Amino acid sequence: MTFLADHVTNGDLTREDALMDANLLLLGGHETTANVITLGTMALLENPDQLARITSGEVTVTNAIEELLRITSVTHSNAMRLALEDIEVGGRTIPAGDGFIAAVSAANWDESIFPNPEVLDVGRPEARQHMAFGYGVHQCLGQALARMELEVVLEAVFDVIPGLRSAQPIEQLRFKDDSAFYGVHEFPVTW
Repeated sequence: MTFLADHVTNGDLTREDALMDANLLLLGGHETTANVITLGTMALLENPDQLARITSGEVTVTNAIEELLRITSVTHSNAMRLALEDIEVGGRTIPAGDGFIAAVSAANWDESIFPNPEVLDVGRPEARQHMAFGYGVHQCLGQALARMELEVVLEAVFDVIPGLRSAQPIEQLRFKDDSAFYGVHEFPVTW
């Protein structure tokens, strides 16, 4: 935040832009990780065989996190870009100067990269190839912190509360599907 404040003071950034960037950092750094924790926990509870692979030590929590990041895809913002040169995407040419929108999270379901993408496989060898954090210069600044938080929580939750289960059927939960970040409003659990 000091970085943003300094740029406002220097006149390099307007106050409004700094507030927008600060809001993005706050939401991007908290809500996304919280949603992956919740949706990842739900996915593991719905797939007890996959949870058992983690708790038995067959699969590392680190690899499981990559698969959970891939399959939950909590950011639903699309990348709006301008082609600087002719480029071929999916067998079609986008001419230089044309705008296009890429649904980045759709790459997490690409069958040519992830066989049976709809199946949760915490041991998936190519799981880290997901696009949950974006790609290139637009990649998430906080991805290392997010991975660490996910690892700490997922290791602790199922160790401390081994009988954890959903307190109501998943289909009765209220999902957040009206914003850039996908998740649930609440996830009541019991043990």
